[in-house]
Amino acid sequence: MSVHVQPGARTEGPAGLHDGRLRLRVAAIAEDGRANDRVVELVAELFGSRRADVRIVSGASSRRKDVALDGLALDAAAARLDALLAEARA
Repeated sequence: MSVHVQPGARTEGPAGLHDGRLRLRVAAIAEDGRANDRVVELVAELFGSRRADVRIVSGASSRRKDVALDGLALDAAAARLDALLAEARA
């Protein structure tokens, strides 16, 4: 899954799309990997996965990241992503 991370945000969670990527707001600052750790935790929470099943596969030092979700069927992940985007629009 492709995400665009906004570190240091006042509120956390999905915030729609940014350049075709899921925009995620995290309160953690982008220092010493804190924002990346929070991205992993937040994605696990949002998709009902274990933290160990979520990993950043590219973009660790960028706002644009690719995140892998292990153990989640593609159709279930797509349905959850659609629901998150609908919530962000509301």
